[in-house]
Amino acid sequence: MKKMIASAVIIGLFSPMIVCAADVSATAYDVHIRSLAASCAACHGTQGNAVSIDNTTDSNPALAGVSKVDIISKLQAFKSGERFSTVMHRHAKGLTADEITALAEYFSLQLAHKPVNLKPQKLQADHAN
Repeated sequence: MKKMIASAVIIGLFSPMIVCAADVSATAYDVHIRSLAASCAACHGTQGNAVSIDNTTDSNPALAGVSKVDIISKLQAFKSGERFSTVMHRHAKGLTADEITALAEYFSLQLAHKPVNLKPQKLQADHAN
């Protein structure tokens, strides 16, 4: 009986540590996926909301709100070489299947916004001064 009580006490003491360790790794993975998603922002916009210059977003489509299945299939096609792009096939080759699924989940859950149309700006002649 004393051994059962001692075992229960030990399990009770260490259980929070195990749960915390699981939470830390889940959080670390979430940060990892958000970091990968942030690198997509250079071409696809923050949180997958594309930015357009003169209404040309076809080459860099928005990812926010796109179905998870669609994103997974396109990333897998880039990864396999079935679909070609100037840079996407290179990015996709570096992703694991789990990362592709997690990125697809992340972008499918983002709220899609109408693309922002940026107007080109001319620099002033004295911009260097």
